Amino acid sequence: MELSERLAGLLPEELDTVFLVNSGSEAVDLALRLAWAATGRQDTVAVEEAYHGWTYASDAVSTSIADNPNALSSRPSWVHTVAAPNSYRGRRRGAEARRYAPEAVARITELAEQGHPPAAFISEPFYGNAGGIPLPDGYLRQVYDATRAVGGLCIADEVQVGYGRLGTHFWGFEQQGVVPDIVTMAKAMGNGHPLGAVITRREIADAYRTQGYFFSSAGGSPVSSVVGLTVLDVLRDERLQDNALEVGGYLKQRLEELAARHPLIGAVHGSGLYLGVEFVRDRETLEPATEETAAICDRLRELGVIVQPTSDRQCVLKIKPPMCLTRQSADVFAAALDDVLTNGW
Repeated sequence: MELSERLAGLLPEELDTVFLVNSGSEAVDLALRLAWAATGRQDTVAVEEAYHGWTYASDAVSTSIADNPNALSSRPSWVHTVAAPNSYRGRRRGAEARRYAPEAVARITELAEQGHPPAAFISEPFYGNAGGIPLPDGYLRQVYDATRAVGGLCIADEVQVGYGRLGTHFWGFEQQGVVPDIVTMAKAMGNGHPLGAVITRREIADAYRTQGYFFSSAGGSPVSSVVGLTVLDVLRDERLQDNALEVGGYLKQRLEELAARHPLIGAVHGSGLYLGVEFVRDRETLEPATEETAAICDRLRELGVIVQPTSDRQCVLKIKPPMCLTRQSADVFAAALDDVLTNGW
């Protein structure tokens, strides 16, 4: 109960009801089932190139072909997608990225007119799977309004990007100036311990009673609750969100300095301690340097730095270090990457 109250206290007042689970996949699965029960329908809109989990429902709305090469062709009929709002290399780039939201709104409206009004729209509120790319300004506000206009609910998947990691905000959705109907969280919540949560409004939770009742055998156990409370204490007492902002900003600056010297770096994405270094063979065509990225990761591992590729093109370094990262450790990473890009991989 104490953990649930602490979590709810970190969110807008109307999000007052907490389900404790064991993982991000379980959290997203439950979030979808809550939306289906509350609306009485199943059609769901998801963003392309996204990852949400490995259960049946969370995998169904995971559209990243890097995580599942058959994600698009094997998607069930109740899942509908909108374009990845990637302002760097998506269909709409730079200033044109503002068109992603109206296009998503048109798709949601079209589905409703065709007799398939979405029960939910689900997305990361900060585009983590693509490499830490912020959504275009106002994107979620427009898409959330359109979803609610047809009676749907809005799900913010904060499993990767929440919990202060962005530095500027504790939750990714705050950066967009919106309030979701359902929020999912995990990963940082347990700092390695299997712990996740779904937080929503009471009336949405109550609607799930039509499906029976929910339980998670080990979700919210005394041990998990102590872990969750301890993580929140450490985040607060050690000011780790502030650290993410300060050290993350410093690390991003170091990486941008590398980009000025190494043409393989096409862009440095992200905020706080959720960063992405995108490798391209040509800065004009943005041809992804997929093989080079894999080789760079292997070489970095030999130097004592573990980092993995992300995005559907697997050409972005996914940089999500511990939130207690120091400037000294940031320098170690930047120096190792500089070494590899200078001397070869």
